[in-house]
Amino acid sequence: MKYLSILLLSLFISVPTIGQDIQTDFKSDANTIIGAAMGNDIGFERLTYLVDNFGPRLSGSENLENAIDWIVETMKEDGFDKVWKQPVMVPHWVRGNESATLKAPITRDLPMLGLGGSIGTPKDGITAEVLVVNSFDELEARSDEAKGKIVLFNAPFTTYGQTVQYRVNGASAAAKHGAVASMIASVASYSIQTPHTGVMRYQDGIKKIPHAAITVEDANMIQRFAERGEKVEVHLYMEAMTLPDAQSHNVIAEITGSEFPEEIVVMGGHIDSWDVGQGAMDDGGGCVAAWEALRLIKESGLRPKRT
Repeated sequence: MKYLSILLLSLFISVPTIGQDIQTDFKSDANTIIGAAMGNDIGFERLTYLVDNFGPRLSGSENLENAIDWIVETMKEDGFDKVWKQPVMVPHWVRGNESATLKAPITRDLPMLGLGGSIGTPKDGITAEVLVVNSFDELEARSDEAKGKIVLFNAPFTTYGQTVQYRVNGASAAAKHGAVASMIASVASYSIQTPHTGVMRYQDGIKKIPHAAITVEDANMIQRFAERGEKVEVHLYMEAMTLPDAQSHNVIAEITGSEFPEEIVVMGGHIDSWDVGQGAMDDGGGCVAAWEALRLIKESGLRPKRT
């Protein structure tokens, strides 16, 4: 996620010249770190504390700032040479209440999630016919059908990098042809009753429209209705809005290098997470893994040459 609070940690990695055997002392240091890592559950315990006690950590939220404060205090207890917070402005998007309802050819609620950065609908929502397309190329070929409709991108999942383009860029692609809203099948091979959120972006100069994700299975059902020639109509309601940027903090912990302190090796992850889960993998696990790597170096009594 772009523009996120970042947990920065320093780690020294010794790399031998290609073709040479790894020096014995490097092997010894590596084995010491590996042994320390395998011998305790501190990293896992800290991850579970982070996600259980602070939960969703959307940028601009109180949960995120509370998590940052806990991380800073705990890092200080770890005894790193320096630990500090660096002020940074972050986006402040708020989801609000939201829903999607299939109105025709049958009536049923559709599990949905607004996509991060999307605008909301008017206060009464949007009710419109759905145009189902499987690709940007198909949208271009059927662009004369898009005006006044909700465009549903039901792109088959190939790779994350390819399929996520419909989440990121779908709204502006649909709005360019007069669509009033857009939806995507969640970026996954299947999602059952669990839609997936994620970041989206608007292109400058193109009207902003609401953008949401529904489940893979519901997207396939809607496509089947459309292929049978049945009119598909959806009511979409979203209160999403973007507030002014909020102040947050990067968290930086440092072990100062013994010989080349001005040369810096950096590793880390983003502390914030989406608002509909605990952010254990995205990116709590990444943050804690980086933090734990630094802690293990210190615990092992090693002093890297570089900061």
